[in-house]
This record gives sequence, C-alpha cells and structure tokens, in this order.
Amino acid sequence: MILIGMITILISIFKSRIGAVLLAAAVLTTACGDGGSGSDRLTVVATTSIWGDVVAGIVGDDAIVEVLIPRNTDAHDFQATSRQAASLLEADLVVANGLGLESGMGDVLESAESDGSNLLELAPMLDPLPFELAGDETGEHDHDELDPHVWFDPQRVAVAAELIADELEAVDDSIDWSARAGAYIDEVAVADEKIRDLLSSIPDDRRKLVTNHEALGYMADRYDLEIVGVVIPGGSTLADPSSAELAELVGIVDEEGVDVIFTETSQPSRLAEAVAAEIGRDIAIVALFTESLGDPGTPAGTLVGMLVEDAKQISEALG
Repeated sequence: MILIGMITILISIFKSRIGAVLLAAAVLTTACGDGGSGSDRLTVVATTSIWGDVVAGIVGDDAIVEVLIPRNTDAHDFQATSRQAASLLEADLVVANGLGLESGMGDVLESAESDGSNLLELAPMLDPLPFELAGDETGEHDHDELDPHVWFDPQRVAVAAELIADELEAVDDSIDWSARAGAYIDEVAVADEKIRDLLSSIPDDRRKLVTNHEALGYMADRYDLEIVGVVIPGGSTLADPSSAELAELVGIVDEEGVDVIFTETSQPSRLAEAVAAEIGRDIAIVALFTESLGDPGTPAGTLVGMLVEDAKQISEALG
C-alpha cells in the first residue's frame, strides 16, 4: 500500500512537469531500498526551514528532522524531488505551512495526505489574518486571501509549537513533548520582548513599511507597524507586477515620505531597485529574512534569531 501511495504522489509530480525519469527513479528507489532511515527515532518532515527549526527545537535528538525546501529558496515555487515526495509517506509526521505558501508542491502534499501521510498544516489553525493590501485591481489574491506568513507573530509560533507537540504525542507518548514545547515557547517569549523593545524605538511618523511582497503583515499587526505598499502585489512572490502597479507604488513611496524598501534574502531585489531609482531621492534597500532562515550559525540561522535580526534591521533603517 505504501508503494502504491508513493506512486500516486509521484504521478502528480510528473503532471507538474518534473518528468518521467524522476518518476521511474523514485519507484525503483522505494521498491529496492529499505523504505526508512534505519533508525528507531521518529522522522519528521517539514516543508520549510522555519518550521523545521521549530520542530527541531522541540524534538532535540529524539527525532530526525528533514527539511524539504532548502534555505534561501523561494517557498512559493519550489517543487519536490521524487525522493522528497516519497519521504512524505515514510515520515511519522509531516509539518507544512499551508494557505498556499508551498503552492509549487501543493499537489504532492495533497496526494500524500490522501494516501495516508500524517500531515499537519499549521497556518490554517493559527487564526490567519486577511492580507492587509489588495493583491490586484480586483482585490483578489493568489491563495485564498489569507496570509500564510504566520511565523512573524511569536504568539502564533507558540501555538504552533503546542500543535506540533500534540501530534508528536499521538505518534509516541513515551516522551513529554508538551514540556519540550513549553521550553521552546519560553525562548519565543524572550524573543517577542526583544522585538517589541527594538521596534518601539521607531518614531510614530516612520512606522511605515514598503516591502517586496506581503510577508510582514503579522509583524505589522503585532508591533503596530503599517504596510503602505508592496513591490509584488499579493502574498505570493509569483505575481508579476504591471508597469501601472509599479508606477502606483512610486507614487505611494513619494507621498508617504518613505525612504526604505525592505526586500528579501530569498528573492532578487531588482524590481525594488527600479522603484527606488524612479523616486528621485535616496531610497535604501534593506534585505530581510522572510520565508527562509539564514545559514546555520548566523544570527538568522534559527527562527527566534531570524525574527530578532529582522527587527534589528527594521529598527536601524527606520529609527
């Protein structure tokens, strides 16, 4: 049954233009391999480095954590390899974001769940907010009109940690996962206070953000910031802004007196730079970590560190 389920997932990958070669290779790997990690520890697959870090912070050495989407990679258009797709059925738990963040592998996740994968989609369970700005002239967005970037609110991250612990408890009740989650939540609470302190120094008339796309809505909501414009309309980086939309953004930046555009480490900044060049005055371009952690060992190498590092960058740019 597992082999059949994996074949179903891989067929969906084939339809998504991955190709027949990967399909055949994955079937052979599954049929001929040992079908697992060879370890007695639990295996958890997370779609993003962000949720992979949260899981790792809870499980420690008591589970193997595999992250599908590499760091510094756009989560929206990433497509899983055949082996990664197969790992969804092999895992004891799959932790995804949902709400369209992993739109490039949506079919794979859906097929995995229908074939018995233990899938936990966090964002729909974390009281998601609607997007702050309209995505296009009709006001429509690329994915359900709810913002998937829930990890920018530490309180929602704390709830997510509890949800992950509950799922782990259902799989293996020999470990007090709730206590593990509680220790991680304490770290998140400390980061929350640091972020608030950093952002509180920004003057009231400068608490306006222009961002690459609508990724910072939860941060703005929690820490009393205002998103006044975005380079790429909507909550996905896959949209293609028209010349009229970019011209409108130039007007917003000029009218609001904004002198910083916040870009993303996982996305090219050329559109933001083009907007800045049209303004006629100095506009700083500051890259933030949004949908991917930084490299391991760097200040943004963990979610807690990433949130604090972004707050520092924003505070320095606007303070």
